[in-house]
Order: sequence, then structure tokens, then C-alpha cells
Amino acid sequence: MQDVPADAAVRPSCPPRRPRAFWMSFLAIMAATFLSALDQTAVGTALPTIAAALNDTNGNYIWVGSAYAMASTAFIPLSGSLANAFGRKPIMLLCIAFFAVGSALAGASQRMVRSSPLLRFTIIPGIGGGGILALTQILLADLVPLSERGLFQGLIGVVWAFASSVGPPIGGALSSREKKTLWRWLFYLNLPLSGLAFVLILLFLSVRQPEGSTRSKLAQVDWVGNLIVVLGTGLALVGMTWGGIRYHWNSVEVIIPLVLGIMFLGVFILYEFKVPQHPTVPRDIVGNITSLSGLLTTAAHSVVSMSVIYYLPVLFQASFGASPIRSAVDYLPGSLVGAPCAFLAGSVVTMSKKYRPVNWAGWTVTIVAFGLFSTIREDSAVWKWVVYQILGAVGLGMLFSAPIFPILAPLPQNRAGSALALFSFTRVLFQTWGITISGTILQNMLQKKLPPAFTAQFPPGFEIAYAAIPFIKELDGTLQKDVERVFAESMAVIWQMMIGISGLGLVLSLLMKEVPMGTTVDENYALKEVTAEGAQKEYAL
Repeated sequence: MQDVPADAAVRPSCPPRRPRAFWMSFLAIMAATFLSALDQTAVGTALPTIAAALNDTNGNYIWVGSAYAMASTAFIPLSGSLANAFGRKPIMLLCIAFFAVGSALAGASQRMVRSSPLLRFTIIPGIGGGGILALTQILLADLVPLSERGLFQGLIGVVWAFASSVGPPIGGALSSREKKTLWRWLFYLNLPLSGLAFVLILLFLSVRQPEGSTRSKLAQVDWVGNLIVVLGTGLALVGMTWGGIRYHWNSVEVIIPLVLGIMFLGVFILYEFKVPQHPTVPRDIVGNITSLSGLLTTAAHSVVSMSVIYYLPVLFQASFGASPIRSAVDYLPGSLVGAPCAFLAGSVVTMSKKYRPVNWAGWTVTIVAFGLFSTIREDSAVWKWVVYQILGAVGLGMLFSAPIFPILAPLPQNRAGSALALFSFTRVLFQTWGITISGTILQNMLQKKLPPAFTAQFPPGFEIAYAAIPFIKELDGTLQKDVERVFAESMAVIWQMMIGISGLGLVLSLLMKEVPMGTTVDENYALKEVTAEGAQKEYAL
């Protein structure tokens, strides 16, 4: 990833006012964030219906989320490098275009097999979505100094949490079993949102762009490193997805991709520290304990947060008999609380100029919430899972952006772009692992515990978690209760695993040091605004 020269100029902050270009650019950032978050959270609720509508008899539904996340992960490092080389604006526009085209193609898909258009076309918006995630963070760093960023980071968190709260209801509303084609609008709705974000970026984002030839800029990208990490991540994910579900854990089909994936990731780490002039993982970012602690806690938060987003609606549908739309409504108590908590956490960091207390408090609350989640059963009172959701949203909402501050605080301002690309890469990579880990636990537990009278209805090796849910309501009373109980008990194992990962997050957050946060931004990518006289006036932001 390209590094801006260490002696690059930075400009002081504290302006009397922020120009119109700033607010319009920030609006564009929020629109792009909403676009990415809405797509990520809406599809999970609708997966059972999509699987049934496309005759998913082999459980390939799990590849929809995984394919999107893998594509996002693959492109994030490249998007950071390309944005440093070619400028933020053209790469952001390219990412939005990929997202829109891929969404249109996915909505038109007719089948769900691993070679089908749906899975292939899910990769295209994944590429765009990964770039959008990285570029929104990088652009925010270009606009606002770290010491003032808490408020704006909180606003981005509000947008993300709001999209996460409306995404599941939209997914539920568009996944009616009676109208099996409505789910396509989950993808088609991305088109007007993509158009809005594209126009805002095109018209109002005016930032400086690096000079140089296309060939010299392409040479600054760590192509080999990116290829290695994509291969390693993909192979490891395939092994985890198949393990215990499609093949036994000790089978060749699982062991080979897992071992090769881990080997590639190990080679990637060695390669990054020894070979490239512009590494994908900048050495100075992972070379200090505070930034490293922020990255590791980001990884932990990504795993546990995606387990809630993807699998709490599964609990509502499988154990409580909720329809897709009802499960989305049941998910609202927590998702609506996450937005103000994200905003509050960012505001507290800005006012106190300290980020460690927010990280510690977030992890503590999250651990307690997952402990309570693990007690939920099919006959639990409504008030319990409502209160538990709210508590979980408080902790996870606080942690949405809190790790950014320890990652960036020890670094010079001209390293923000590289660091934030790595932050986004870490988040999406471990969101993928969060989906896979939770899905693997659920599938394995269901295979062990579900009554034979129920599993006998499905072919051998059938992946039950999503595709079998629509059939639970059709069972007779005793068998239905047994299946609902097994789903609740299996989900409890997921929450217990998340307690351990959250505890690890808390321990890692204790390694952070309180470093004064910067009050400047990097001039190399400064925002510009055209004055009435037509001169280019650069504003100190």
C-alpha cells in the first residue's frame, strides 16, 4: 500500500466554520455508508426465503454471505492502495459502480448453486462494498483531525446502525413466501441508493489527486501481497464452511484447504515484512502495541457483531415461530439502540480526549449481554430477549468505531489512509469469519441434536440452518417443539463462543496506551472548494 512521504505537510485545524464542500462531502460519505450497511444486513433475514425460492436443495445459501464478504475482503487492500495512487474520488466512484452493477445482476439471478449467477454476481457488489467501506473511513480522515473525529465517527456509526435496524425489516418484508419474487428487490433497491451516492460524490467531493503516470501509480500497488492474502483467506474459509457439514473435519476436503489457507496467510505475513516497497500491511502500523491492540479488538468485534446480525433473526424464526418480517421487528429493540450508543461513544472520545474507557466499557457490557443471550430458550419471556438485545446493542454500538482511535493515535497523519484501509480489511475479513464460525457451530449442533424424524426429510449432507426453517411450522405439535428447542440450545452454543471472543477483546483492549490524538489532517488529500471568483481555495478542516 502506498505510503505518503513522512515529511508531507499537514494543516492545523480549528476553523471558524466548515465550508459547504465539507458538509456535502460528508453527506456523500454517509450515503455510501448507508448503502453498504443496508445491503449487508437486509440479505441475512431473507436468506431462508431466497433459498426456498431458488430451490436450494444443497444448502448453498451459506455461500451468498460468504461470497460477498470474501469479495469485500479481497478488494479492500487494493482499494486503499489505488486510492492513494489515483486519488479518493475516482476509486470511490468505481466502487459504487461495481456495487450497482452487481446488485442488478444478483437481483436477476434464477438459481442458487455454487456456479450460479446469484453467487457469481454476489461477488461483484462485494468488490464494490469492500471499497466503499474502506474509502468512507479514509475520506473521513482526510476531512477531520483525529481529535475532532469522534463526533463525526459517531454520526457514521448512527448511519450504520440505522441501516442495520431498517435492513432486517426490509429484508423480512421482501421475503414473503407467498410472493417469492419480492426478494429480488433487496438487490434492486441498491440501484437508486447507488445513484444518489454516485451523484453526491461526483458533484461535491473535491479533493486533491496525486500526480504521476498511470504506470508509475500501478507500480505502487502490492499486487503479489494482495493475491497471497486473497488465496489464504479464501482457502481457509472454504475449509471452515465445509467442516462438519458437507465433509467430516478430518476429511481431505476440509484439511487441505484449511492447511493451505493457513500456510498462505503465514507466507503473506513473512512476505509483507521482507519484500514489497509498498506493503499491503504497513510495518509501522502493526509495529506498536496500541495500534495493534486496536486492530485485534476490531477483529474480535467484527466476529461477535456479525454473529448477532446474522443469527439472532434465525433464533426468532426457528425457535419462536416468527415470520421473516416479524423476526425483523423482533430485532428492532437492539438495532435501534445501537445508533445512539455509537454516537454517544464517539462524542465521549471527542470531549474527553481519551479512548480507552470507551473500549473497556463496551467490551464489559458485551460480555454480560452474550452471557444473558446464552440463557434464551424457546419458551423464554419476551421481555428477556428484548432487554438482552438492548444491552448487547449498547456494548456493540460503543465498539463500532472505538478501536479506530487507538489505531490512529500513535501514527503520523500521513499514515491515516493506509491504517484505515487495514482497519476496514480487518473488519470485513473477520466479519466473514464471524458468519462462518457461527454457521459452522449451528450446523454441527443441529446435526447432532435434531430429531431423526425431522432430519429424515432432507437429503444426506443437507445444510439445515436456513433452508429448513420454513418447514418448522408445518410439523406436528410435539416434533415442532423439539425442533424449536434444539435450535435454541444450538444458538446458545454460539453465544457461549461469543462470550469467549468478547473476553479476548477486553483483554486485548487493556494493552492500549492513551496517546494524545492528532489535531491536523494530511494536506496531500485536502478538500477544495471553488470560490465565487473561480479560484481554488483550500480550507483548513
